[in-house]
Amino acid sequence: MRFMVIVKANKDSEAGVLPSEELLTEMGKFNEELVKAGVLLAADGLQPSSKGARVQFSGGQRTVIDGPFAEAKELIAGFWLWQVKSKEEAIEWAKRIPNLGGDEGEVEIRQVFEAQDFGPELTPELREREERIGAQMAENAKR
Repeated sequence: MRFMVIVKANKDSEAGVLPSEELLTEMGKFNEELVKAGVLLAADGLQPSSKGARVQFSGGQRTVIDGPFAEAKELIAGFWLWQVKSKEEAIEWAKRIPNLGGDEGEVEIRQVFEAQDFGPELTPELREREERIGAQMAENAKR
């Protein structure tokens, strides 16, 4: 099972305040533990929403809204992608995350859909296309 662990933004991450050397050291150690355990698939931090944009869809119309966006606690500051046996295992790993927000912080754990979750709607043709796309993504990641 794959889970995305979403690091919630805060006023500091939205202001572009970079983590301290101490926090970077703690995070590096934690990420090493995840790698050694075979859990970590991907991880990254995100720039503040002031450097981002949103594209809203309404029928055939697209509207672009530049950041920053309100409500920092509803925004994402980073993520991990973990491969674990259960949601409970993901929760146990999440409890070990160094405190990213200083006094307070929050992560959200969300299971990633797998092909079998889509049932018969994911036809053999669609499944084959998804496999080709996945292989191309893996090839692109090597570059």
